[in-house]
Amino acid sequence: MIGYANPTRTGYADRLSALYRKMLLHPTYRLLLFVLGAPITILLYGMHVRHNVVSGHAKRAKDVRNELLRSGLLERLIEESTEQLRRKQRFFGQTANEERLRREARRIATRKFDAAAEERVRTVQAEEGWSETGLDEAFRRLIRRPVLFAVSLALGLPMYLLMGIYANAYLKYIAERLLMAVFVIFGVAFLVFTILYISPMNPAANLLGETATAEQIAAFNRIYGLDQPYWVQLWNSIRGILTFDLGNSFAGNENVTTSIANKFPVTVTLTTIATLIAIAIALPIGIVSATRPNSFFDYTFMFIALLGLSIPNFWQGLIFILNFSIKLHWLPATYNPQNWLSAVMPIVVLGTGLTAAVARMTRSSTLEVIHEDYIITAKAKGLSNRQVLWRHAVGNALIPIVTVIGLQFGGMLGGAAVTEKVFNISGIGSYIVDKQFIPDIPAIMGGVVYTAITISIVNVVVDLLYAFFDPRIRSKMKQY
Repeated sequence: MIGYANPTRTGYADRLSALYRKMLLHPTYRLLLFVLGAPITILLYGMHVRHNVVSGHAKRAKDVRNELLRSGLLERLIEESTEQLRRKQRFFGQTANEERLRREARRIATRKFDAAAEERVRTVQAEEGWSETGLDEAFRRLIRRPVLFAVSLALGLPMYLLMGIYANAYLKYIAERLLMAVFVIFGVAFLVFTILYISPMNPAANLLGETATAEQIAAFNRIYGLDQPYWVQLWNSIRGILTFDLGNSFAGNENVTTSIANKFPVTVTLTTIATLIAIAIALPIGIVSATRPNSFFDYTFMFIALLGLSIPNFWQGLIFILNFSIKLHWLPATYNPQNWLSAVMPIVVLGTGLTAAVARMTRSSTLEVIHEDYIITAKAKGLSNRQVLWRHAVGNALIPIVTVIGLQFGGMLGGAAVTEKVFNISGIGSYIVDKQFIPDIPAIMGGVVYTAITISIVNVVVDLLYAFFDPRIRSKMKQY
């Protein structure tokens, strides 16, 4: 015992065992500890049982239970439960089944006896100064022995990595949200596939035409696995998502992963540029409107923002093409990756609604914050209006603004199909629209799922920005 009682090592072991004990209290992390560190859990359980047997704790707890049995507590509880059940049946006018009544009474009495026995064991533990050690105590004894700790590190490295993530508040925050994003992605995949599966549309008949024979349709279904049961097809789709191999599309027999890899960057690039430009325009407009409420600037900016929210994308795109392409010949009517001018109109159309939404949210959020008590206190301390605005007001007003930006960005990714169709952009939105009328299940699944992945990543970034802008969230992260 003295050979490994180094103070530094003991302090480290205590901290690590305290972390292990804390994780055991959380059901999800307890399950992950047992799964990722299965060999360690088996070893700890063996140490736990051996320690309790050697120390006599298990025998002492059994003796306490036997004492209660000899005292007749269980029989008294059975009689009390039986009488209570009989009174209940008489009150409701029910016919008593004696055998079933006694069986139910024994079940209730056994549960009460077990609770009383556990309470008595805890009382005796406190009076006599002994206690039954758990897995956390076994873990503490294990890691205080260098050889056993090295063996456990080799056998349970994933478990120790999980503990390292849990110990760091920021890594834990990120990991939990990434895990939630994974559940969202597979939830979306399950929902989309189910909707497509129960859809009345027949891919084989739509692609092969009305002249297709029953044998041709059956051969098509057999080739693409459409004749298999629902769960088999669902598993094949999920497995394709995990392996990034979604197979070939029904129309054109194209590799879905390759097609998405070629089309998805276009949509993401245009959406990202539109978002950045919208933020650069909307934030100053919203702040100016909030600092000068009911002024000419406020009314003008908010009126323009309202127009931006009201204009449909397809109508705005067609008006732009009619004026800037056909009449003025300033900009190309269709998108061409080799000509950056062709991206101007799609970016403006995509960013109009976002700019309006962010500007209105910035105004309302900033206007609410600048009337808080701490802003008045900051002004009373002699800070200038500029310092109060940028140091105290804007930072606290950014939380709802970031939320709107994240939601709008996700909506633009999914709703860019209309804009892509208007400007003939070969992006993921128009790709999904073209495939959904067949329905081309592999292609639609690929487009929707990878869009969900992008939106989930954006939401994780938004959650991280919450912690960056709001110190209250950071403090909660460390306390959790």
